[in-house]
Amino acid sequence: MSKSKDKKKKKKVERLPYDQRPYRPGIGLVLLNPAGLAFVAQRIDTPGDAWQFPQGGIDEGEDPRRTALREMEEEIGTDKAEIVAESTEWIAYDLPPDIADISWKGRFRGQRQKWFCARFTGTDADIDLATAHPEFSRWQWMALDLVPPLIVPFKRPLYDRVVAEFLPIARAMATAP
Repeated sequence: MSKSKDKKKKKKVERLPYDQRPYRPGIGLVLLNPAGLAFVAQRIDTPGDAWQFPQGGIDEGEDPRRTALREMEEEIGTDKAEIVAESTEWIAYDLPPDIADISWKGRFRGQRQKWFCARFTGTDADIDLATAHPEFSRWQWMALDLVPPLIVPFKRPLYDRVVAEFLPIARAMATAP
């Protein structure tokens, strides 16, 4: 076999068994408008009515707070926000095994995320889902406590925890003058 054909051969990557895979480090962002409503967007790549908050992976050496604002800009076209709180703990979720084998080239079993709550300082016109790598097809503001039922089932327990932690902030924003 020639060297050029050797180079073209795909290298088979050995995957760890599902339960031995690490969690991918990531962030999640609850973005609240001045009325205390949460930004939620519908994913492009998930069949059905799958919604979520902005979230994503932390680059090596990157500060999680900086990641939150970077991911926000990459996913919704703006970083006009001020972080007002962060989750007391890192929260993990497991992907279903069939999805874990496909996502992130099968290297992770899920994500371990630090969550942030931010006050949106822009206007709705600043939000633009037509980013360089679009992830969402549409978005809306909604009451934070109404979000968990819209989330894919395997992430709902994580969203329940995040909502419980940040709901007092959303309610305070809603009642602020």
